[in-house]
Amino acid sequence: MSNSADSPGRRLRARLRPARLLTLTVFALAGMLFWVSFNTARGTNLRSDDSMLRLSDLIQERSQKNGAQNDRNATLREEVDALAQRDNRGTKAEEAKLKALEKSAGTEPLSGQGVTVTLTDAPPNATAKIPGVPEPQPNDLVIHQQDLQAVVNALWQGGAKGIMVMDQRLISTSAVRCVGNTLILQGRVYSPPYKVTAVGNRDTLNRALTASPAIQNYLQYVNAYGLGWKVDQHEAVTLPGYSGTVDLHDAQPVRRP
Repeated sequence: MSNSADSPGRRLRARLRPARLLTLTVFALAGMLFWVSFNTARGTNLRSDDSMLRLSDLIQERSQKNGAQNDRNATLREEVDALAQRDNRGTKAEEAKLKALEKSAGTEPLSGQGVTVTLTDAPPNATAKIPGVPEPQPNDLVIHQQDLQAVVNALWQGGAKGIMVMDQRLISTSAVRCVGNTLILQGRVYSPPYKVTAVGNRDTLNRALTASPAIQNYLQYVNAYGLGWKVDQHEAVTLPGYSGTVDLHDAQPVRRP
């Protein structure tokens, strides 16, 4: 004779209790997730335009702070140089060598003849200007990273002694990077039109720009869709010295086993 505690109904209820507990736990966790999401958003839409505007404002604010910090670094560097010159005990040959290294590193202003290349986005409503050319896509109407890099590379190949992008001098650790249609250079953000200025022999600089396959490809888009391209010639132009910090302290060759 079976015990009443082992009846089918009692066994079924015993099985249902864990399932109910699991269901209650799931609902409790879901409620906690909703509360955390609400508290993080503070009652706002995480994908709203206001959030994007706040992000844009934050980027612009950080860019301005970086620019102010660069100016502060330049002032401190001038003070350090003045103290070093006052306490310098080196020979004239050593001083000349130091000056040459500073000029090569891009930390000193550089003057001479040169050129300025200006790249500009096409109008947003631009259409094909050449018969038979397909109508442009949005990416065809904006300046890309490879376009800026092509100009910088061509100018270096043309023997440029120094290059400035927008208002910043390029050094060996500089990287020209674009996010969307904005340029991020050494911690600061820029919008088109983009200006690239180089000091060097103008004839060789212009020949290098003309001979660059990447620039020849860009000029096809200039003719087809109206992207901006302008080269100004300078009898004399001055590039500022680099005033930011240098992250790369030294480099060593990798020794393979």
